[in-house]
Amino acid sequence: GPAIDASGNLYVVNFQQSGTIGKLAVGAAHSQLFTSLPAGSIGNGIRFDRQGRMFIADFKKHNVWVIERGETTPHVYFHSDRFHQPNDLAIAADGTLYASDPRFASPSGGQIWRIARGADGKGRGEVMSSTRRLGVTNGIDLSPDGATLYVSESNSKQVWAYRLDGSKLLDPRLVRGFPDFEVDGLRTDVDGRIYLARPSASKIAIIAADGSLEREVPLQGKEPTNLTFGGPDGKT
Repeated sequence: GPAIDASGNLYVVNFQQSGTIGKLAVGAAHSQLFTSLPAGSIGNGIRFDRQGRMFIADFKKHNVWVIERGETTPHVYFHSDRFHQPNDLAIAADGTLYASDPRFASPSGGQIWRIARGADGKGRGEVMSSTRRLGVTNGIDLSPDGATLYVSESNSKQVWAYRLDGSKLLDPRLVRGFPDFEVDGLRTDVDGRIYLARPSASKIAIIAADGSLEREVPLQGKEPTNLTFGGPDGKT
């Protein structure tokens, strides 16, 4: 799960070994260790809020960790034994997190969590209800206006859109399905396009909000699982 902070520094999970987070500072030629999660925890998705806090989905120990701006020590932001294995995160303008929670052993039973910040600074999470039975939920992000949640499903090779109403996922809409190769992490840009990682194809699919495929970008790196926006302008 890659993520870039407001200063343009790049962070990745499992740097050199599982359970770590690496950092590639702006202008640096080499990555370095940023921090390590407590023993047994392994991070996946990373997101930053507008205050510079880093949130990490921990799929092994059923946590979402937070690291305050300027610090390197992780603290439990939210934990639930009802997590299957929190995978990727999306974050709203107000700091509300949405977490994909797949059950990879089953084609159904996937979940989406909504995690809001409480007055004590801790997360308050709940499983979102849906009018559609979810598959193996994986990639996740919000539309530019924050009203729609996009979710990719590993088992169906589809991207779905849901209208958000509090803790409800309403009006499910199939954005696009793929007959070949799997789908993984996704991100949206300011114009509403969906950038979808397709590991076995070694490509990023760029999908318009109406579901049409604009183009596919082949990568030199093999098996891309996720992507992020950043760089000096925050949009690269």
